[in-house]
Amino acid sequence: MLTTLSIRPVTPEQTYSLRHSVLWPDKSPAYIKVENDTEGYHFGGFRQDELIAVISLFVADEVVNPGGAWIGRARFRKFAVHPDYQHQGIGTLLLNHVIAEAKRLGAASLWCDARMDAADFYQRFGMKAVSEVFYKGPIPYARFSRTL
Repeated sequence: MLTTLSIRPVTPEQTYSLRHSVLWPDKSPAYIKVENDTEGYHFGGFRQDELIAVISLFVADEVVNPGGAWIGRARFRKFAVHPDYQHQGIGTLLLNHVIAEAKRLGAASLWCDARMDAADFYQRFGMKAVSEVFYKGPIPYARFSRTL
């Protein structure tokens, strides 16, 4: 595990380069932007001053059921770790940070649309697939969720 990692807030714009190069290098840079990026909480994992991982968190109030109470529901998106630093515990540190942040912000649940090749990773955090497999281009995904 990389012990010199620091996690700190970043701007949406600071996430774009890693989002693009890691997640969708074959798409245009505009493809990795999220419509409501300015409403999110963005975090970067830094080794010294080098940004090596990013994740974005969005918290919204949603109704539980018709006539039901409103709850906070958090979603993380655009989770990317530079390939040179994958499988070193950086993603684990960053996702644990986002889980704690979602709880602090009052969310009762956390979800994401995850690539199926990362399913085992998300399951280690108590997340379960709650949808059928779907595709974004040729890449299979499923929605994963957990209560906080």
